[in-house]
This record gives sequence, structure tokens and C-alpha cells, in this order.
Amino acid sequence: MSGTLISSLVWVPRGKSSAEPKRYNLDDTELERVGKLGGPGVLEKLREEMEGMDVGEGEDWEDVDEDGEEGSESGSDDEAEPNDAEADEDVDMDAEAQQPPKPSDPNDLSAFKMDEYDNEESKGVAMGAFANVKGLSFYRDNNEDPYITLKEDDDENEREELSLLPTDNIIITARTTSDLSSLDFHVYADSDENLYAHHDLMLPTFPLCVEWLDFPSGGSSSSNNESRQPGSYVAVGSFDPSIEIWDADLVDGLYPQAILGPSPSLEKPEAKPLGTGKKKRKQIVQPAANDDHHTQPVLSLSWTPNHRNLLLSGSADGTIKLWDLTRESPMPALKSWGSIHSGEKVQGVEWNKSTSGGGLDKAVLSAGWDRTVKVWDSRAAQDAIGVKVGSDVECIRWDPWEPTSFFVSLENGLILAYDSRTLSSSKDAKNLSTAQPKYTLSAHDGAASALDVNPHIRGCIATGGMDKIVKVWNILDEETEGVKGRKREISLATSRDLGLGKIFTARWSPDAETPLALAAAGSKATLQVWDVASNPGARKAFGDRLRKHGRELGEIKKGGGVVVVEGGEDEDSDEE
Repeated sequence: MSGTLISSLVWVPRGKSSAEPKRYNLDDTELERVGKLGGPGVLEKLREEMEGMDVGEGEDWEDVDEDGEEGSESGSDDEAEPNDAEADEDVDMDAEAQQPPKPSDPNDLSAFKMDEYDNEESKGVAMGAFANVKGLSFYRDNNEDPYITLKEDDDENEREELSLLPTDNIIITARTTSDLSSLDFHVYADSDENLYAHHDLMLPTFPLCVEWLDFPSGGSSSSNNESRQPGSYVAVGSFDPSIEIWDADLVDGLYPQAILGPSPSLEKPEAKPLGTGKKKRKQIVQPAANDDHHTQPVLSLSWTPNHRNLLLSGSADGTIKLWDLTRESPMPALKSWGSIHSGEKVQGVEWNKSTSGGGLDKAVLSAGWDRTVKVWDSRAAQDAIGVKVGSDVECIRWDPWEPTSFFVSLENGLILAYDSRTLSSSKDAKNLSTAQPKYTLSAHDGAASALDVNPHIRGCIATGGMDKIVKVWNILDEETEGVKGRKREISLATSRDLGLGKIFTARWSPDAETPLALAAAGSKATLQVWDVASNPGARKAFGDRLRKHGRELGEIKKGGGVVVVEGGEDEDSDEE
């Protein structure tokens, strides 16, 4: 995998971000919180670092002052020395007077004393146009100058730069360039066709997945947790077994809002070599899974507004964990399931966000490296049903238009659509029935590494692949057309190489005002938003369907609707 890429992205719905994000403030209260969050010894270490910084600055100033004093003392000593120097100079002058004169050098300008030019006192006549000026005043700050009536307010200027409009979207990307990993927050203004970087947060390890949520973490469990004031937060899964949750409304944050798993100060479980010699390089013992936290990289995260205080995670340690965000951080997992995918790595996990009732809001979709896709109730995981597929799973998505259906993208480039009611209930992965999908879509030459289902237009699916192409598919059937017995037709509405390299992630906008805005990123570590509504084929395919919901497609945008990051530079290299 490349050292330069965007591995995951997520949209923040309009109106969920603070209109005036605030800068991070490391005061005494925050220090105490960080001390509790970071574990034993972290608070003392932070205080020592801060005191060290203060002392260092003081020492620098003292050194300057001491140098100045020493300079003055040495200057007084030097003043005593010229008596001897003057005597030597007189001797030299007498010796020179006895020698014959040397021929003059036309390039010698020493007689003009140019080195002393700046030391000459300025006269009124020499000042020319400024000869009548009695005096000039210099102000270090424009606010002190009485002649400047328009004063600058730095705080107000900063607030204006950071402020967001109600129509702005935030897109959060997990970006890694060389040895630096970060969360980048971009603002997408659809009306202005503008996309620019707002701020970023540095991360300690390579990020693998991100998920947005509105629930403030921390505190003790209570019956009022569901009614907590919503905010804007982003959960990050990485090569580190801990999950970090950051406040998305804080700029220049130094420490996360919450940590799910072991504290940073505690020793993390690591893979260890087994045996000696050649076997030492080939055989690696991974840390054993446990019920409290993940022990290997976190590959997938999922949050649902149906259960605001709960977060699901899937890991390479073969477990799926449920976290109660009302617990004190760093927190242990509320539940842990390790047998759903026979202990194999869990590639994806997703809540069913249905609001139709019948317990569907508690259904979970998961996929593992055992090439199985499972559907199970979070209250009775032992009754999971599933299907075995013919290739490694890349992405899984519930169908927002059909709560019992879901989509799977595979490494061989296929997209499979299933109805969960046709799956097998066998607990043995080897005996899972190869249930026939509702339909199969041959989407890409190579892995179909990105997949998303449009929440605003039924039958509209976006895929992205290692072939560098982003495609939008149109599925016509009796559900999308509302015509009973309508034969299913699948067609490619539009496709495009966005110049992003291999596509690793693509997500539709969550807002109805931009129903065909698609954010995508990949191996070139750049983000783009493609308003597919500007494509004639897409307008023809989805315009009438959108009108059934009482909405119209927006105006056609220039450049085919592709909006790039303002000031961004595409990289020439195309690394994996």
C-alpha cells in the first residue's frame, strides 16, 4: 500500500457543524481531562513539557540580556585598550610617511568612506521633499496609530475565516502523505462550486476508516443519554488498536475527545516473531483478542442515529465490538463478538439505519476475510445468517430503499445485490449456502474498492475501482419504476476518470439539496466532488425519478460538475 493516499472519507450533513468552530485551548481544565484520558503519568509529562517550554523561552531572553551586558562590559574593556593601539598607530603613520607614495588605484573607493554612510547625520536640506516635516512617529501596532481609523480585529478576522454557512458541507478525509497522517476537513459550497481545506488534525498512526457521529462521548450512563445535545464528532480507526473520537468543531486539536480501548500510555499489544532463523521472518504471532478492546488494526466503523450512543467496530483481530459512548474514557467495549466470522479479519461492519420498525434498526451487516457476509441481530448474534461469496470482500452497504437488502463489492470487480431473507442460517462458514443474488453487476477491471448507494434516488449506485474509474449505475425494475412486473434493466449512467489514481473511497452527499454530489478520493491523496447532475446521461436517467419526490436536479455546472480542492496540486506519481 502506498505511503500517499486517502483511505476513507465521510460527509458531515448540513447544519450539523458549528457555524463558528473554536480553536483548541489547552488550559488547566483540559490538562486534567487529558491526564485522565491518557492514563498514568501523562498529566505529569504534559506539565513538565509545558514548564520546559516556558523555561526555555525565559533562558533565551536571559541569554540575550546577558550577552548584551557582557557586550557592554567587554566594550568598556575595549575602551581602555585604544591607548596602546593609538600609540601603535602613531608609529605606523610615521613609518608610512617615510615611504614613497604609492600610485593611486582608480577602483579604490576607501576615500569615500562608504562603510560609514549610514552613520552620517541627516540634514534638513538633504531630506528633499521631507525637509519641512518636523518629526515622524512610528507605531508598532496599527491600533495605536491615531491616523488609522479602520482598526483591525485579529480575533474577528479569524472568526470570519473559520465560520461556516448553513449551506456548507464538511467532508472529512483520512489522509496519509509519506510519514504524516492527518484528518483533513474540507468545506464544499455547492452554490459557489467551491471546495477548500478548512483545517486539519495530525494523527499518530495510519488511519484506515472514519465515521461521523453526533453524540458527545464520556460521562456516566443515565436514562437521559439519548437526549444529549448533539454535536459533530469523527471516529477514527487505524493501525493502532485504539479508536479515537475527535471533536470536529475544534480547530488545531491536540488530543481526542475520547479513546475507545487502551490509553496511549499503556503498552499496546504487538505482533511478535515466532522461532529463529528463517522461521523468525516467516512466522508472526499476532496478539490474542480480548473482550475489552481491539488488539489489532481497526478496519471498519459504523454509527447510526437510531442508537446515538452506540458505535460498532470491526478489526483484524477477528472481533466485532460494540461501544457505549456514555462511559468514561478510555473505555472498555460494551459487547464483543469473535465467532461471527470464525476469528478471521473483519473487513466491514454496518448498522441497518432503517426506521421502519420490526427490529431492523438493530440488524448488523458484516463481512470477513473468510469470504462470508453475515446479517445478524445485535441482541442475538448466535442466530446470524449469511452467504459465502467467491472472492474477497471489499465493501458492504445496506440498501436504504429496501431494509432487508444489501450490496457487496468484491476483489474480482463484481457487485452483488442480496435479499437477506434468502440467506442460510448455518453457523459453519464452510456449509453456508451459496444463495443466489438478486442480480450481479460486473463493474470494474480489478477490485471494486468503493461502493455507495444513493439515499435520495432509488436505483442509483456509485462504484469505484482499482482501474481508476468512478461509475454511476442505473437500476430499473418494478421497485424503482413502481410498475409491477417491470423487467429489471441495469445500465451505466455515466463514468469518469477523475485523476485521483486508484479509487479507495466514494460517498454520496447525505443532503437532499445535492442529491447527486459524489465525493471520491484514492491513491493520489486528493479529494474531489463530482456533481453527477451535470452529466447529460445522468440527468436523463435520474431526472424523472427525482421529480417523483418533488425535487429537481440543479443547474449544469462548468467542467462537467467536477470541483477540485482550491489550491490543491495533483501528484504526478501513481503509487499503490
